[in-house]
Amino acid sequence: MHKHFFTPGPSGLYYTVEQHIKKALKTGIGSISHRSSSFKEIYREVDSNLRALLNLPDNYTVIFTNSATEVWDLSAQSLVAEKSLHIVNGAFSEKFYKTVNNSNKTALLTESEWGTFPEIDYNLVKQADHIAITHNETSTGVSTPLETIYKIREANSEAIISVDAVSSLPFLDIDYSKIDALYVSVQKCFGLPAGLGVWLVNDRVLKKAEEVNKGIKEMKSYHNIMDLAKYAADFQTVSTPNVLNIYLLSQVSADMLNRSIQMIRSEIRYKAAVFYKMIDSHSKLRPFVSEKPLRSETVIVLSSGEHTKNIIEYLAEKNMIIGTGYGKHKTDHVRIANFPTHSKEQFEMLTDLVEKW
Repeated sequence: MHKHFFTPGPSGLYYTVEQHIKKALKTGIGSISHRSSSFKEIYREVDSNLRALLNLPDNYTVIFTNSATEVWDLSAQSLVAEKSLHIVNGAFSEKFYKTVNNSNKTALLTESEWGTFPEIDYNLVKQADHIAITHNETSTGVSTPLETIYKIREANSEAIISVDAVSSLPFLDIDYSKIDALYVSVQKCFGLPAGLGVWLVNDRVLKKAEEVNKGIKEMKSYHNIMDLAKYAADFQTVSTPNVLNIYLLSQVSADMLNRSIQMIRSEIRYKAAVFYKMIDSHSKLRPFVSEKPLRSETVIVLSSGEHTKNIIEYLAEKNMIIGTGYGKHKTDHVRIANFPTHSKEQFEMLTDLVEKW
C-alpha cells in the first residue's frame, strides 16, 4: 500500500512528480549539458514560473545552489561586511548564526527558548549590516510574524535582510520590498527530491556582495554569489547542477500555477486549522508552540513525551509517516508537514487517526 509522507523534509513528492520524471527519462533530460540551449530553456521556464507563482519582482534574480545550507556559507562570505544579526529560536536559525560566527565576521545574537519567539533588540538591529531571519523554524514549528520582519526593515533600511523560507515557500506571501534575499530547499513545500536550493536575491544583495568582496583575490568558497548571478542572467549555472531537479521544479511550479497559489494557501490554512483544533483537546499530545499566533501552518510540532515512539509506529502501520523531533527534542516531539502535496483528504485522514489514537 502507498505510504503517505508527512515528514518535514524530505517530504512527500508532489503528486505530479512521477509523470514528470517519466517524461524526463524518456526525453533524456538527465543527460543534457548544462551549457546546452535545452538547459537554458528549462532554466528560463522555471525562472518565469517562479516569478509568476511567487509574484517575484523584476529586481530579483533566481539562483540555484546545492542546498539551502550552502546559502549560509555564501552569505557569510559575501553579504556580511562587519556584523550579522541572527534571530535564533531553533536549530536551523542557530546553525546560520554559527556559520557566520565561525567566519571572520561578527555574529550578533537575539535568541529565545525553543517554541517561543525572542523579543527583538532593536539596538542590535541598528548595528547590523546583515540580518538573518528564519520565517518558519522547521525544528520547532515557530513562525515569525511578517509584521516583525517589516518592523526590522523599518528600524534598519540599509541592512541586507535574508529570510529562511525553507519550509514555508510557496505558502509564504511576503512583501519582497521589505527584504532582500529569500532561500528554500525543494524537498519540503515544493514536494521534490532533495538536492537543490533556490536563492532569490535582489539588486541590493548583488551590490553589497561586490562591495564586500572588492579587492579579495581568492574566495573561500568554491562559488561566489557574483558568479552565480552572472551565469543566472544567461540562464546558466557556474558548475554542473542538478538538471533533473531543476526540470522538475519548472514542471511542478507550472502545476502549482495552474492550481493557483491562492487555492494552495487556502488549503494549507484549512488543514492546519482542522488539525490544531483537534490537537488542542487531545489527551496525550499538545502543540509545542503555546502561542497560537506563532504556530507554523506548514510544520506542526507536537510535544509527545513518552508517547513519541508509539504514535509514530501507530501511524506507520496505517502508512502515515510523520517526522521525529529535531535535535534536543528528537525523542519527545513529533513533526508533521502540511505542504501543498498533502491533500485535504489525506490530512483529514491523518487528523482522524491522531484523534482516535
